[in-house]
Amino acid sequence: MNLSVRDVGGAIFLISQFTLAADCRKGNRPSFDSAEGAARADEMYLAMTGRLRAEGIRTETGKFGAHMAVTLVNGGPVTIMLDSRK
Repeated sequence: MNLSVRDVGGAIFLISQFTLAADCRKGNRPSFDSAEGAARADEMYLAMTGRLRAEGIRTETGKFGAHMAVTLVNGGPVTIMLDSRK
């Protein structure tokens, strides 16, 4: 946890996931009202990809808006939820 992706010679697999914006506090279905619109979200996704690559970090991407099956092997027991509103 004390080393960056650059420090360990790692790479980033960057995929879009609008479902992270789900609000499940009310009703039976999640609300995605706070998710960015598709056009702006795609711009942000491409900008982030460009910034990572410009920093010399090997970056692989998914396809924005596509249905993808992603398999993950988590390299540690830590999951941290960040909430910028708190």
